[in-house]
Amino acid sequence: MNADSYKEMLSAVQAFHDKHRFRETGGEEMTYRVALMAEELGEISSCVTKGKSKSELAEEVADLMILVMGTAIAQDFDLNHAFWEKMEKLNMRESRMVNGRIRVSEFRGVEN
Repeated sequence: MNADSYKEMLSAVQAFHDKHRFRETGGEEMTYRVALMAEELGEISSCVTKGKSKSELAEEVADLMILVMGTAIAQDFDLNHAFWEKMEKLNMRESRMVNGRIRVSEFRGVEN
């Protein structure tokens, strides 16, 4: 197994979905998945605000990544392709300082 392979990671998430019969038992329903992702964001926030270890933060981010990959499975879209298309768009955008922090966006309707 190549631990850095997107295909291997996606296959592992698919196997997890299959093992627990997510498709048949509501685990792939989008409102539920969004709630789980929000919960994971809360856990990531807790790691940051409470000064938890890097390994605890990494585990929570991995949970979110698994949920995102599972969402691609549930909705039957190619996340790898979507990622590279989005990176191409992001790389064409300008950046600005907003409230003292860098922001990369389309900045629609915002004057310079």
